[in-house]
Amino acid sequence: MQLNLTKPICFFDLETTGINITNDRIVEISILKVYPDGKEETYTKRVNPTIPIPPEVTLVHGISDDDIADAPTFKDISKEVYQIVKDCDLGGFNSNRFDIPVLAEEMLRADIDFDMKNTQSIDVQTIFHKMEQRTLSAAYKFYCDKNLDNAHSAEADTLATYEVLKSQLDRYDDLENDSKFLAEFSSRKKFADMAGFIIYNKEGVECFSFGKHKGKLVTEVLDKEPGYFGWLLNADFPLYTKKVLTAIKLRAFNNKLS
Repeated sequence: MQLNLTKPICFFDLETTGINITNDRIVEISILKVYPDGKEETYTKRVNPTIPIPPEVTLVHGISDDDIADAPTFKDISKEVYQIVKDCDLGGFNSNRFDIPVLAEEMLRADIDFDMKNTQSIDVQTIFHKMEQRTLSAAYKFYCDKNLDNAHSAEADTLATYEVLKSQLDRYDDLENDSKFLAEFSSRKKFADMAGFIIYNKEGVECFSFGKHKGKLVTEVLDKEPGYFGWLLNADFPLYTKKVLTAIKLRAFNNKLS
């Protein structure tokens, strides 16, 4: 089944130095860009993370420090990656909770104003877990009747994710062939910052999801406790979370002026 798209979607997968969104770095990125007419373009690049890859992580994806010693840094390729994904929706396997937040961090470190406001994000893992409760390798076997022989290769995982989504659309009548529907269906909670520190309440207003202000409106907390904003910006939170907080603060300030 061909995806019913109104604009291009980029399925992508990252191999990284670890699973910490704030501190770990990309060592390989693979993107499959699918256009509304069905045309496909691929992009795969090894990346020098500028920090060591732990041996236990190398055992997972097979990429060592020696393999990427001469590779470009993410900053070196950030503009070309941004040109590929700009004005596209995004798709991946566990992408809402990991790949997109990590990509956002790398983009912001490279001084690229990455923003998800007008982007739909389809997480194929969430669809799979809601329907079948399995891993990507099992999903590939279940939906496509193929073995994922090269699992944890970014390119293999990316291509498998795209094939799984198309098979899911063929299998489940409840799924609509529409990016907005699939993005909403594959989201677990509505996060303003992708990393989950700022969530939307039932009224669609940003609230903190952690700490002493959990459940409170961000605007109210920042208004009553101005120092909290400065603490958040200086603490070890993702850059994209800080970007979202700054935007909320500026919006509230502009609303007061008007």
